[in-house]
Amino acid sequence: MRYDHGGGLLTAHLKSLGVDTVFGIVSVHNLPLVEAVEADPELRFVPVRHEASAVNAADAYGRARGSIGCALTSTGTGAGNAAGSLIEALSSGTAVLHITGQVESAHLGSGRGFIHETKDQLGMLAAVSAYAATVTSARDAGRVLREASAAALAVPGGPASVEWPIDLQYAAQEDDGETVPLAEPPVPDPSELAAARELLASARRPLIWAGGGANTARDQLLALLEATGAGLLTSNSGRGAVPEDHEQVVGNFATAPAGRALLADADVLVTVGTHFRSNETADYGLRLPGAHIQIDADAAALGRAYPARHGLHGDARAVLPSLTETAVRADADWTDRVRRVRDEVRAALHDGIGPQAAICDALAGALPRGSVVARDVTIPSSAWGNRLLPIHDPRANVFPRGGGIGQGLAMGIGAALARPDEPTVVIAGDGGLAVHLGELLTLAQERPRLTLVVFNDGGYGVLRNMQATYTGRRSGVDLFTPDFARLAAACSLPYARIGDASEAAKVIDAAVASDGPTLVEVDLAALGPMKNPFTPPVKIPAR
Repeated sequence: MRYDHGGGLLTAHLKSLGVDTVFGIVSVHNLPLVEAVEADPELRFVPVRHEASAVNAADAYGRARGSIGCALTSTGTGAGNAAGSLIEALSSGTAVLHITGQVESAHLGSGRGFIHETKDQLGMLAAVSAYAATVTSARDAGRVLREASAAALAVPGGPASVEWPIDLQYAAQEDDGETVPLAEPPVPDPSELAAARELLASARRPLIWAGGGANTARDQLLALLEATGAGLLTSNSGRGAVPEDHEQVVGNFATAPAGRALLADADVLVTVGTHFRSNETADYGLRLPGAHIQIDADAAALGRAYPARHGLHGDARAVLPSLTETAVRADADWTDRVRRVRDEVRAALHDGIGPQAAICDALAGALPRGSVVARDVTIPSSAWGNRLLPIHDPRANVFPRGGGIGQGLAMGIGAALARPDEPTVVIAGDGGLAVHLGELLTLAQERPRLTLVVFNDGGYGVLRNMQATYTGRRSGVDLFTPDFARLAAACSLPYARIGDASEAAKVIDAAVASDGPTLVEVDLAALGPMKNPFTPPVKIPAR
């Protein structure tokens, strides 16, 4: 197939992937690509205000659709700005096709100071991407795009970065359309699988722990859960793999006292596609049963954080049915205990967050089942948004898994544009929102159906709580905060305020029902404190 320029090749490739929205910033080093996307009636170009936001938005677009997103950035500083968000996508194993410009191929690597040039851009991209490559001719661009997309969509996946010299973007493209062979899914060692089946069949008090790797095996996971009568714990990433209103789903509560007690008494634990992140295991202080069956498509994950008696290197969609075939039902009193623990941990957290429980309840009541809740890293997200606010579909569970603040709004914009007929909610703090405050302008320009809930405590509340608990000092945590009502007005955004728990349902209902964006400020000074102040599960040495 022949294309007049690289933009034509790119748009054809994106449509073959089912992508209809592209996020980026136009530049002299990606102009033909941006122009082609804008000119195509089947595609939408969203001009975000920062390259990091382009990747975050593309990342969440892919998560919300269960597919892949695309970000276009410039070379040099532009690609460098994108790197932090590529780290997030790499940490999450989410599929992003990141295409960055590059200087003219004749000057590539010359070190002459060509505008937008940087030293070893490909090396930088390789460090933060699952795949990175340079387009070296107008005949290989199509192959590189297909290889990159396949790598991003593979398991465990991650972002794929392609740098494309500007002269080769303008050149006529010759593409043979040759398909990229897909890697065969791994298959567990037969003897390990047989032993795991025998172990699980002996269980009378089984637990299952689902991570992000279980999200593509939802039916198979549900079948195992119901066949065994086990309790289901999840990581944050595994939330919604089984809808959280299922009576056996304990959820993201492994470190709660009742969750720890379940783990202590379980006789077999099956874990599916989880990395056992430090913040979900109390810095690896959480104790797991010795009878541990671990399933993961990434061989390096097996036994990496916790010993596994049987490590099954394979795709959960294929492995779980094999375990289900020989599984037996748990003791009835164990399944009853799981149901009680499920209710107990939720009730305890609901009580502990004090007046913020009204906001959690209002969001749960206003949002249609499966709507996206994008959560920046902030106290409400960490305390209850990541646990108590129900998730019924993993595609609705959008948050920065790598833990970096400031990514939530762009993620919410990407998710909202991926699913324009449904309401999307973003939970952010005033400190995190300020990191990419310019994306309020993207929100105002694109006007998705998005409710931005900003919890305003005048700074970095989580670090403030840590300092109050451990040092008694306050360093770098108190920030100037804008007047959000006036800021919203300046951006032509509707605005509402919650200063009392009694106001939450009315305000949230109206915002979620709107057909466009709304900024909702939660005035935490007026609302009042949580009953139990939140501090993150990190170790602080005694001083």
